[in-house]
Amino acid sequence: MGEKTIQKDAKIMIEKLKKEGIDLVWDRLEKQEPQCGFCALGLSCRNCAMGPCRINPFGDEPQKGVCGADADIIVARNLARAVASGAASHSDHGRDLVEVLALVGKIKAYSVRDGEKLKRLAQEYGIDTSKSVEEIAHELAESMMEDFGSKKERIQMIDRAPKRRLEIWEKLRIIPRGIDREVVELMHRTHMGVDNDPVNILLQCMRASLADGFGGSMIATEVSDILFGTPQPKVSTINLATLKKNEVNVILHGHNPIVSEAVVEAASDEEITRLAKEAGADGINLAGLCCTGNEVLMRKGIPMAGNHLLQELVIGTGVVDVIIVDYQCIMPGIVDVAKCYHTAVVTTSPKAKFKGAIHIEFTPENADEKAREVLKLAIERFRKRNPDFIKIPDVKPMELMTGFSVEAIVKALGGTLQPLIDAIKEGSIKGVVGSVGCNNPKVRQDYGHTVLAKKLIENDVLVLDTGCAAVADAKAGLKRMGSANLAGDGLKKVCEALKIPPVLHVGSCVDNSRILVALCALANELGVDISDLPAAGAAMEWYSEKAIAIGTYFVSSGLLVVLGVPPPIHGSQLVLDVLTNKVEELTGGKFVVEPDPEKAAEVIIKHIDKKRKKLGI
Repeated sequence: MGEKTIQKDAKIMIEKLKKEGIDLVWDRLEKQEPQCGFCALGLSCRNCAMGPCRINPFGDEPQKGVCGADADIIVARNLARAVASGAASHSDHGRDLVEVLALVGKIKAYSVRDGEKLKRLAQEYGIDTSKSVEEIAHELAESMMEDFGSKKERIQMIDRAPKRRLEIWEKLRIIPRGIDREVVELMHRTHMGVDNDPVNILLQCMRASLADGFGGSMIATEVSDILFGTPQPKVSTINLATLKKNEVNVILHGHNPIVSEAVVEAASDEEITRLAKEAGADGINLAGLCCTGNEVLMRKGIPMAGNHLLQELVIGTGVVDVIIVDYQCIMPGIVDVAKCYHTAVVTTSPKAKFKGAIHIEFTPENADEKAREVLKLAIERFRKRNPDFIKIPDVKPMELMTGFSVEAIVKALGGTLQPLIDAIKEGSIKGVVGSVGCNNPKVRQDYGHTVLAKKLIENDVLVLDTGCAAVADAKAGLKRMGSANLAGDGLKKVCEALKIPPVLHVGSCVDNSRILVALCALANELGVDISDLPAAGAAMEWYSEKAIAIGTYFVSSGLLVVLGVPPPIHGSQLVLDVLTNKVEELTGGKFVVEPDPEKAAEVIIKHIDKKRKKLGI
């Protein structure tokens, strides 16, 4: 395997842990190679006990599984199950937040931080906003819960889409009726003997993904803003140098802000501060990983330690006292790495227990108490540090600007989208790209994200990023105030006038819904469809099923989406052709697979130029 990462702090930690004989994600990947070629192509099936079956793509005769399923059916079913899992993950995250919203006024730990947004969303759901905040919150939660079920003809926020986009979805019969309903139906269709038309399966993939993008994920983002505050621009720092040798370090890892928000509040408690100092520490230092980190970074300015592939390395610094997790993208391997140090791994959700971790279950009712319990555990572990194992990489913390919710972007534009529209029309901003997704150990960490972003902004394309892509771009210095100098003349001028960087951090991976909201608003202002906009999406280092669902709802919404890691669909020429070619005739969007980020940027720029020409700008 070649170079594992472009980041200096990560390189230092990889070398340290190698010397200490600690197994990392890259080592485990090497031990798995060569990985199963049938699985990589999507040609293995174990959906029933007549199998497992696999199909040889190079056979002389067309092959079928025991039940008679051919390559097209097997690949489509496997992709569908991945979309169902990804949509379920973000949507269940949204449901957890709605359940907290329903308890506002009944519990101490959580309250409404953005009352105006609560009222705006309630009005969207047809709720009377003349009542108390608590009553509005409860009614809104009840209405949102109906979005998950089967009572409605369509989920509520799908109506944010432009009229022409809704007409396309109606014609294709892919408007989601209920979040859970579409996920369950997709799983049902992939059972042996149900849906054996690959194209029909792919259409239900789109419907389930839209139930995530305009349903579960959008609900998660909106309710998080209501409960914890809608992000506004602020400055913070990022990379492993944000860890403090003389402080108790607590890492907030996962995706759901319910736990992390409680820990942030408890960290300022006088008793906790006193106990930390009695243990010999200067105080409590919180740092984020992955999307829980993005959540508290966006709202609180809490520094970020890193993204997905840093989660084992951060423990290897020897100064992490507790790593507290909720769910999603948490490697079981962190427990094994933590055993080599004094670090405690604390799980908090009944949905995500880890063998060998300490389980301290958080509920809305006990969040205050449990947050203090975890911090006290961190203080105890601080006393057990082994100074021989301590090494914080000798790098400077990178400054970044964060907090660009849709509301913050509109505010920066003076309260209207018109300045952005004018900049796009005159060519100062050629287009907009959402750069999203994960890290994948199969590719050099952060290289795809950062090279793509640099190339795009050089060509006057504004980049909105989320998740691990957002962390990568920040570590590369693309979110500093001075980073406008890296942009083309047109984008640079706009950024300097608005005092923003050329790459805007819009949140965690669930917050890709913010990109959808922004694109819908832009399309509605211009009186066009999303597919007409000079816009695209990219996921250069994706690995998770959530990313497959995200990419699918962007393509379903009419966008070109470039993937840097090939999805497991190449075993079916039909499925490959539908998703990278024929789907454009149906939705206006399509997937392109291009591992080289420079070439990926060229594909996107060419696409944007084509859309601009079609719009006559």
